[in-house]
Amino acid sequence: MVKLIGAVLILFSASMVGWQIGRFYAYRPVQLRALLVGLQMLETEIVYGLTPLQPALLKVGNRLPTEIGQLFQTAAGSLREERAQNADEALRLAIDRHWQQTSLRKQERDVLTSLGQVLGSSDREDQQKHLRLAVTHLRGLEEEARAEQNRYEKMYKSLGFLCGLLVVILMF
Repeated sequence: MVKLIGAVLILFSASMVGWQIGRFYAYRPVQLRALLVGLQMLETEIVYGLTPLQPALLKVGNRLPTEIGQLFQTAAGSLREERAQNADEALRLAIDRHWQQTSLRKQERDVLTSLGQVLGSSDREDQQKHLRLAVTHLRGLEEEARAEQNRYEKMYKSLGFLCGLLVVILMF
């Protein structure tokens, strides 16, 4: 009886590890889509709404899901409280603080970091060009993330279960 309970626990634990790894692949495209929407909303606020950068970042951050919205909200807070001298520094502080809570990778971080160097330091047309360039780059990364999700999510879920099953078989 004890062996049976142990086998079920091992099988369940290994399956959950596989599900957690698979979840990372499922969340990345969703968060990338939210980041894309956020940058498009930021472009609208800056270019068409003529909103200054700090309130624009705050508005966008309030409309996005928590993981991505926090990046924008923290950057806006850093600008408001003058912890950051410019948008580049504010965005870097936000990225450093909240990046671990996302499923995003280094490529997306690099896009946001390079965008931060331009935000607030040039005219509206130049900012619009750079925001559109960042959106285009992130769209390519989103397609890549969806392909990885299709390829790896189900594999890791199955692999977790199968590894647990292997351990249970070896136990008996």
